[in-house]
Amino acid sequence: MFNPDLRDIMDKVSSRYALVSAVAKRAREISAEAKEEGEILSEKSVSIALDEIINGEVEVIENAYKIDADEEITE
Repeated sequence: MFNPDLRDIMDKVSSRYALVSAVAKRAREISAEAKEEGEILSEKSVSIALDEIINGEVEVIENAYKIDADEEITE
């Protein structure tokens, strides 16, 4: 497990709440994908999600509400 510097991560998001929400959502997606594929994760899904955000692999979009799979509405 690693302890990334919060200041470096906060450059990518506007608030800690947004960071926590994004990491939690992505971690749930990672867990669901692994379960669907029958894959056993070697790392915790939260660590993978945080690493993806830090590396810019996942973009945090705030104030976005998904209506259905094809349409996204942003305030």
